[in-house]
Amino acid sequence: MKSKLVVSLFAFLALLAGVAQAQDHSKVDIFAGYSYDRWDGAKNFNLNGGSASVAYNANNWLSGVADFGGYHNGNVLNTGLDFTLSTYLFGPRISYRHWNRITPFGEVLFGAERVSTSTATANRSDNGFAMTVGGGFDAQLAKHFSVRPVKVDYLLTRFAAAGAAPQSQKNLRVSTGVVFQF
Repeated sequence: MKSKLVVSLFAFLALLAGVAQAQDHSKVDIFAGYSYDRWDGAKNFNLNGGSASVAYNANNWLSGVADFGGYHNGNVLNTGLDFTLSTYLFGPRISYRHWNRITPFGEVLFGAERVSTSTATANRSDNGFAMTVGGGFDAQLAKHFSVRPVKVDYLLTRFAAAGAAPQSQKNLRVSTGVVFQF
């Protein structure tokens, strides 16, 4: 009886060791980089800025992501309008980790956006709904370091212009940067 228990215990520990070795992914990924946003509101214009995200990898394919971005244009369409967009997004990411150094991923994130505008005569800030659907890929260069050559998102925001009902803006966001893995 004792020998069966000992053999079963060793078999269980060997199985756990095999599972632990099979986990070739980091627990936390931290991204920082440049982002371009093509704003699609009443007028279309470009925004430049940066974004950062933290992803907790629950397993080999599923992560929870917190994404923060800030984008700015100091003179929208040569009108003197100073425009700043900030996004705060959270949601799941699905990764495909079956290639040696390349990890493609897709994600759907939900959260909020803050739009701040100013002219020579007035300042205004508003909050609204934001979401992204998109993806990209990471290319691993070292054990704890990757580059993200491209990440493309459809960025939907709901912003109300002064005195108007909220309207949807269908924006394009493209990001590139570095990823640190822990």
